Amino acid sequence: MSTHTRLYDTWSDAMVVVDRLRAARISNDDISVISPESDENRVSDGAEATAAGSGIGAVLGGGAGALAGVGLLAIPGLGPIVATGWFVSTLAGLAAGAVAGGVAGGIVDALTSSGLSSEEAQVYAEAIRRGGTMVTVRADDSQDALVARLLDETPPVDIAERERVYRESGWTGYDPDVVPPVDDPTRRPPLI
Repeated sequence: MSTHTRLYDTWSDAMVVVDRLRAARISNDDISVISPESDENRVSDGAEATAAGSGIGAVLGGGAGALAGVGLLAIPGLGPIVATGWFVSTLAGLAAGAVAGGVAGGIVDALTSSGLSSEEAQVYAEAIRRGGTMVTVRADDSQDALVARLLDETPPVDIAERERVYRESGWTGYDPDVVPPVDDPTRRPPLI
């Protein structure tokens, strides 16, 4: 079993990828999406947004609507995020830890537990905070190449390049207490 993670600048690009994965019969249980809540992916229609297993998938636009465990979580440093799939339990534990009095390691630990290195996790966390959408897929050996190909058919963000851009602007690593610069060209507008 391997885990593939990609970042997309828009929710709609990520949903094209999710739809492609589902069309290839990749199990919904193996697909996860995490994104800041926005007008494009808002949990709406009076649904109660809770942690994993909330069963509110039908109210989300795009391919995420059919994924398991759609929830709206408040994550320290990220704010309200929409999360789906198997990664929700990791994030729900993170949110519960925050409520209980703090998060040891925060979102970076959640991302490293899904298979990213600490350095990659920091870039992904920052990119999510700035409006990116992460798609993570677990694949067994027989689906490994297929999943990688499907994820890359819609060009993902080049994480090394994104890290370079962040560092050139003075970023030294993910810090939930530091607000990203407003003039950052990679930053999506916040939810109003």
